[in-house]
Formats: sequence, structure tokens, C-alpha cells
Amino acid sequence: MKDRLLGTSLWEGMPLQVKLYCPDVHNRKPVGSVFNVWHDEAVTQGKLNTGPAPVPPELPPDGSDQSDQSDQSQAEQALLEWYIAVGADEAVGDAPINRLQAAAQTTAATPPQHTPPSATPRPSHSGSVDANAIAAACQTLEELRQAIETFPGCALKNTANKTVFADGVAGSSVMFIGEAPGREEDLQGLPFVGAAGQLLDRMLHAIGRDRTCVYISNILNWRPPGNRAPTVDEAMTMLPFIKRHIILAQPAVVVLLGGTSAKYLLDTTTGIMRLRGRWAEVSLDEGGAAHLPALPTLHPAYLLRQPAHKRLAWQDFLALKARLDEIEARA
Repeated sequence: MKDRLLGTSLWEGMPLQVKLYCPDVHNRKPVGSVFNVWHDEAVTQGKLNTGPAPVPPELPPDGSDQSDQSDQSQAEQALLEWYIAVGADEAVGDAPINRLQAAAQTTAATPPQHTPPSATPRPSHSGSVDANAIAAACQTLEELRQAIETFPGCALKNTANKTVFADGVAGSSVMFIGEAPGREEDLQGLPFVGAAGQLLDRMLHAIGRDRTCVYISNILNWRPPGNRAPTVDEAMTMLPFIKRHIILAQPAVVVLLGGTSAKYLLDTTTGIMRLRGRWAEVSLDEGGAAHLPALPTLHPAYLLRQPAHKRLAWQDFLALKARLDEIEARA
């Protein structure tokens, strides 16, 4: 770098606007003030000198006579060496720019714009209008799967690997509905196959069930980035599909795993800790004529984080077992 700056006459007599880096020239990460952290021979040995920065040399004043030109040249070279010493290793312009003055001029030229409160956009569920018509037109689960896979109204599909539709056996007496696919579900295209799904399998086994006699799906069919919680718009857009999914799967009861599925399918703002263990009803049409018994309970992923609450989920699963035994006894 030193040769690149000092080995040419291009810079002689010209002011430099430089980009300053910290002494960590490999990572280019700023550490404190560049003038308090500077290069010396210790830097090349893996050490950092945090002592006072070297003082920049003074240039002779403009208008010096010819006899001072040699001193001027030496002073300019000393100044370039000082730039190297403090870590300035890249010239980004031929002339200095006062960016503070430019910013002030831009601010003065552009008066602040005040947006009236009424102009603030609100979340829209416009995609749910089309979803209602599309979902209602599906007469089989396979048609519903294809409709979801080709549905353009939810942007989550653009970031997901696979559409996660369902697992288990349609027509089973119980249907479990979770929140959204996670990482493993997104890779395999099946719901509840990660750590939470393994816990769900053990919970089912404890009441004498497995995936051959239950049906499993989610509110959302695509994984939200970073496993974040679904937004209101995402959940409301896909709500007609999961309701149609329930109708076509024809379970006797549904189990709502976690607060998200309970919130949207029961249309409530009550928290899952107050809802869990209490039978409710899911309305499957606009008029409320079609409805189904629903049992909210804690999501297996939550139980992995809060294992002390597994006893609460066990109470809920015992209540589910009693209801299923009663239904199957009448069949």
C-alpha cells in the first residue's frame, strides 16, 4: 500500500480524502477511534498498540518560494507515511468532500414530510377473499393439496422449501392442528417430524395411539423464515384452507396444539394457558352451522422449553382419550 501511494507523482501536491480503517487490516472492523488505535511494528507481530496516535506532520504554508519546494515534497511524503501509520490504506477521491455540509444542504432542500395519521396503511387480508372461493371449490383432499400448492396469496411459499400438507390417516376420529412447519418439516414436507413431533408421538403412544390412527396438519402450510410466529395476515389468509381441510378430513374432534391454532380457529384472544383442557367448538362456516368439538392444549415445542408443564398436557390428553373412547364405543 505504501508503495502504491508513495511510488507515483499522481498524489504530489493533491489533498487526499481517505477511508480510515482500524489496525485490523484483515477484518476491516473499526475498533474505537482510528486516531487512538494505530499501526506500528507490533501490529505485524500480532500485537496492538493502543497508545497515543502519531501526530500528523505539518505542511509548509501555501505560497512558499522555490527554495522551500524540497521541504514541501518531504513534508507531503511524511504526511502520506502518517496516513499509512494510522491505517489509511485506500484513496477514495481526488479531492476532499465536506459531507457534513452536503448533508446539511440536502436536509435544507428537502423539507420534512408529515403523513397524516389517516394515511397509515393497515394490514389487509385481501388474499383471504380468493382463498375462501378456492378452498370452497375443493371437493377432495387431493384437490385441496393442489389448490394450496398453487395458491399465490401467501408470500411464505416463496421462502419455503416444501409445502407441508398433512400426515397420518384422513378420516381418523381425531385431527391435530399445529401452528406452522419448522425446519425439519420444511425439509421433509411432513408436519411434526422434528423434536416437537417426536414428543407428540410419545404423547400419542401414552394414550394408545400413533400416526396410523390420527391426522395431523397446521394452520400454515409453509415455514415462516427463522421459525418466527405467523403474522395476522398470513394466518387469516390461510384460515379458509385449514377449515376446508377439517371438513374434508372428517374427524370427530380436533386438538388445537398451541396458542396460534387456538386463537384463529376459535376466534379468541384468550391465552392458551386459560384455554387448554377445556372443550370448545370450531366454527367451520360463516354462519356457524357447521362446527366441531375442539380441545386446545399446549404445543409440544412449548413443552420442550417448559417440561414442567408436561403434566398439564398429560391431563389434556387423558381428557382426549376419554372422549375418543366414548365416540368409538358409540360407533
